[in-house]
Amino acid sequence: MQNADLLSSDLTVTTISRGLLSETAKWAKFLSILGFISCGLMAIIAFFLPFLMTNMPGNEMIPMGGSVMTKGMGSMLTVFYLGFALLLLMPCLYLYRFSTKMKIALIQYDSMVLDSSFSNLKSFFKFYGIMSIILFSIYALIFILGIVGVAIFSSMS
Repeated sequence: MQNADLLSSDLTVTTISRGLLSETAKWAKFLSILGFISCGLMAIIAFFLPFLMTNMPGNEMIPMGGSVMTKGMGSMLTVFYLGFALLLLMPCLYLYRFSTKMKIALIQYDSMVLDSSFSNLKSFFKFYGIMSIILFSIYALIFILGIVGVAIFSSMS
């Protein structure tokens, strides 16, 4: 095996690598467009939630004023859905930029655009990595609070 220092030598993109990168860019574009559509649907659903919550059958049976309570819940869900849609918009944008710049870089043999494309791919994975850390931290906190809650309630019995 040859010991090559990639930082001091030129790295070439072979024909096979170009084909694989081109196909990866196509799938990335497809997935990013699906992500944009999902974000749009979430935003549309967010605006219909208050209407759906206030016009639910059996709403009048809910104690504490039914429709007042469900209006508040609908508004909270609207804010939550809109926030979540905006949050998911960023990785879709990074993935879309990766795919479009990769296509340009492969057509024009432009290493600056290729670097920019990979920078967007890095940002995509960094975003999901940070979000995963946050999500697993929340899960761990909920798990710990659940154990503490069970311990408190079992000691009261």
